[in-house]
Amino acid sequence: MLKILVCVSGGGTNLQAIIDGIQNGTIENTKIVKVISNNPGAYALQRAENAGIEGICISPKDYENRAAFHKAFLEEVKKTAPDLIVLAGFLVVIPEEMIRLYKNRIINIHPSLIPSFCGTGYYGLKVHEGVLERGVKVTGATVHFVDEGTDTGPIILQKPVMVEEGDTPEILQRRVMEQAEWIIMPQAINLIAADRVRVVDGKAVIK
Repeated sequence: MLKILVCVSGGGTNLQAIIDGIQNGTIENTKIVKVISNNPGAYALQRAENAGIEGICISPKDYENRAAFHKAFLEEVKKTAPDLIVLAGFLVVIPEEMIRLYKNRIINIHPSLIPSFCGTGYYGLKVHEGVLERGVKVTGATVHFVDEGTDTGPIILQKPVMVEEGDTPEILQRRVMEQAEWIIMPQAINLIAADRVRVVDGKAVIK
């Protein structure tokens, strides 16, 4: 049984996709053991409660500095002892020590086809604003392992989504969620639960 910890900052739509995937059998041999949010008002915590999953808020605002927050956050992660950590819209830079401790055991969903529209400053609606400003015809989403860089870890899965005439950032964001994010995040977790993902020479290989 793959024990996963989901970290989320906002509404938790990707969290819901994972919960639904486990319930309907799309994701096999997996259990969400805890949800952590940095935002006490995150609806994701309500989603966790609705699904009978333990949810906890660890907010940087409750600590005197970032180091103290990182220490508390990492202690909670260690206590949870997850096999896989899933960043599902988690808008906090995680501690480097955590990345080292859980090497190739942390995954993230990014709402573009990496390496386009990713890295520092590209998050949330800003990604889709960038896509529309550049006038690209195809965008999408990427699930990747997390390393010390920003959106630079090995890519597990990607799914393209067409940009349509008249799109606003909000409309495009929703389409990318529905047509890509909510599909490939459960798929990636299921592949990892089935022990079908390896990192070889810095690239994720699916067997």
